[in-house]
Amino acid sequence: MAYTSERPPIAESTDKLRARIPGWGADLDPSVRPAVPKEVYNPHPYGAVWDFPERQPEHWPRERSNEHAFVTPVFGTSCPPRGVSGAIRKLAYRRYSEGRAAHWLLLLGADRVDAFGSTMRSFISRHPDNPIAETGIKAELTYHGLRSRRGQKRADLIHQPLDLVIVSWPWIAAAVLGFRAIRRLSRR
Repeated sequence: MAYTSERPPIAESTDKLRARIPGWGADLDPSVRPAVPKEVYNPHPYGAVWDFPERQPEHWPRERSNEHAFVTPVFGTSCPPRGVSGAIRKLAYRRYSEGRAAHWLLLLGADRVDAFGSTMRSFISRHPDNPIAETGIKAELTYHGLRSRRGQKRADLIHQPLDLVIVSWPWIAAAVLGFRAIRRLSRR
């Protein structure tokens, strides 16, 4: 239903709906429900029967949507926000509501910045990432990956060429920068 200035129609009564739609409301009467012998509906007179759980201590300020008054009593602490990606995430939560596209685009951008940073950290470490093993290229060649795609209408065929570019561009950039650095050093 489109948003208009007119008042929406009032819902029909149960009797009118039952007369118009055969079988409508068949499960309204508990005695005719299929699960009646096993179904026990005995709600507590006060609603939920639990106390608010003890709050988990916050060792650093957590990201929290500006629509909520506080963070849930228990939350994940395995990936604390750090660096540039953490600053972008904090900006997204502090500034934009979860209903805004800017909030989610900033979070996506923070993920990309974090992925770029971890790739660069792997280049600096003594054990850089292995793109052949980690991207599944070897499995594509040894476990009939190409044959399973030929003649099929698979959705991943469209973005498959882009995957090579996305995965390999940091390695190509590092190779080019390394080549230039070695060339400069050899000229001196």
